[in-house]
Amino acid sequence: MTQENSSDMTQETENGGSDLFNTAAGWVLFAAGLGLGLSILADKYFHGYSAEMPENPGYAIEVVEEDGGGPAEMTMAEALNMMDQSELVAKGEKVFAKCQSCHTVDAGGANGVGPNLHGVMGKAFGANAGFNYSSALTGAGGTWGWDEMNDWLKNPKGYINGTSMSFAGLGKIEDRAAVSMYLNANGSGLAVPEFVAAVAEGEGEGEEGEVAEAEADQNAAAETEEAVAE
Repeated sequence: MTQENSSDMTQETENGGSDLFNTAAGWVLFAAGLGLGLSILADKYFHGYSAEMPENPGYAIEVVEEDGGGPAEMTMAEALNMMDQSELVAKGEKVFAKCQSCHTVDAGGANGVGPNLHGVMGKAFGANAGFNYSSALTGAGGTWGWDEMNDWLKNPKGYINGTSMSFAGLGKIEDRAAVSMYLNANGSGLAVPEFVAAVAEGEGEGEEGEVAEAEADQNAAAETEEAVAE
């Protein structure tokens, strides 16, 4: 009798657990189906997956097109002539302080992480025989002129791809011109290019027109005098 009661209770417990599981599974499936249905209805109502522009947009956002405007960078010649040469050399010495951890500039100075730069302006790339340059620099086949030094100081890796120079560059052309002038003053002596400001379009046309008109009037007066004399 005891065994029969125990068997009946076990069977009832198993049946109860199975019913509870089936009920829970049913609610889960119902919730999933309800959620899916609501999602479909919301999509159809709000056009959630449609790229179509509504007929009456609430707010139009203006997109500003970048045209790369702004003042153009001055030329190297202009930057080299923006102040007295001695003042520019003094400024270049201060900016060169960023380079002193790798370079020396004195005559006979030792090479460091980078080569000694005494007399570098006007020389060929990789001309310091005591320094192990990268093959990218020695193979570039150039000479350190004003424009070359400007491009190098602005972005070494962008100017000569593959160089071992790790310096990021000087963003301001005024600083690049100052450093170039400082290097030139230490053992080089390249002639500084002259800078002549370009005349703005239309500037001076009024004066030229007035001169031409005056000359025309003088010619007409002279012709009239000649005719009267005849």
